[in-house]
Amino acid sequence: MKSFFQFITEAQSQASMQAKKLNLKSDGHGGWLDNRGEFVAKTEKGKLKFVGKNNVPGGRDTEKPIGSSATQPKPEPQLSAAPAPTPPAAPPQTAAPEDTAEMPDTLTVAFGRFNPPTVGHEKLLKAAQKASQGGDLKIYPSRTQDPKKNPLDPDMKISYMKKMFPDFEESIVNDDKMKSIFDVLIAAADEGYGNVNIVVGSDRQAEFENLAQKYNGDLYNFDLIRVISAGVRDADAEGVEGMSASKMRKAVMDDDFQSFRKGTPKTLDDGDAQALFDAVRQGMKLKKKKEVTELWQIAPKYDQKSLRENYVKGLIYKIGDIVENLNTGLVGEIIRRGTNHLICVTKEEYMFKSWIKDVMEYTEVKMERKTRVPGKPNTLAGTGGFFKYVADMTPGFEKGDKTNLQPGAKPYSGYKQSSIREFINKYKVKK
Repeated sequence: MKSFFQFITEAQSQASMQAKKLNLKSDGHGGWLDNRGEFVAKTEKGKLKFVGKNNVPGGRDTEKPIGSSATQPKPEPQLSAAPAPTPPAAPPQTAAPEDTAEMPDTLTVAFGRFNPPTVGHEKLLKAAQKASQGGDLKIYPSRTQDPKKNPLDPDMKISYMKKMFPDFEESIVNDDKMKSIFDVLIAAADEGYGNVNIVVGSDRQAEFENLAQKYNGDLYNFDLIRVISAGVRDADAEGVEGMSASKMRKAVMDDDFQSFRKGTPKTLDDGDAQALFDAVRQGMKLKKKKEVTELWQIAPKYDQKSLRENYVKGLIYKIGDIVENLNTGLVGEIIRRGTNHLICVTKEEYMFKSWIKDVMEYTEVKMERKTRVPGKPNTLAGTGGFFKYVADMTPGFEKGDKTNLQPGAKPYSGYKQSSIREFINKYKVKK
């Protein structure tokens, strides 16, 4: 039997390991502080429990209260574990350094939503090709699908990308395991690459730089990581410079095919462009033309006022909600709400920050886990995780392999469905 001292030591070690990952320091009394002295977590039952901004014992709170009439309140103190993304002050680097060609073990990657793909994305792909300097290049479209910001499913999106950008057809990767930038970097390290270039838009350079460098040596090991800007994008500009997926979704919402067509390259003929327009409209579930919907949900950058109003009122992105970062693909639980950004922690205990315009609520449509978060079961009907959760409590189901399924039943990993007839016969009253 373990002694009381052993239990205490093991609990402290587990909490300490979690805190070490997040660069937190102990206050000597079971609490954990960031490098600015902010109290952000406490040890409870051997694990870290993060505390909200308004119930921090002894902490400093410079954030204005929710509901303040100020349109631009001062930002809260930043956590060093994952600083809020900020635009680069100097002109971004638009090409890889000259020595890239001398590194045959260097992989250049581009990770993005491309939902829908636009002529503006071609600029990103060309910048990635230039940065690779003839080396290995891989383009990873994200895997998320939802009616508001990601209307095309991954297979359809990638199919259109290969039509629109034929020069990059071989570099576009369709892999359902590459859901986040971490998945991409881990896979690259496992394949033996010693260096990696990540090409992103200038507005996302700081965010990717922070994440990629922070976990190098933990999740993956690279000798050198470069985050390279594909160039500055002006949302108000005409043509390629100002084209974005948000504008394309807005055009679909407005039933404006002409504006939508301007966002597609010449490699896509009118018939395919119309088919893409219809596919996006169907994915957005706009059954009727000019159907009224909320612009801030479809294209938040064009209605940031409404987005912020809903956020300040506490109608969206609450503490404990699960959200997905649309740029990096990371999914995590909200542990703190900033003035215009969120601090989140993934299930693997990795912290990240996101602007509120760059996240969406995680719908869990594809969640295969039995628990949504620790202690909360997955109750979303239609998911594999919900099936597993119910199966554990239902007579006639038992854990095992995927054999003995009922005709037409969908197999779920780790479970087998006993014959209903056998179950009925087993408990049938014999006369």
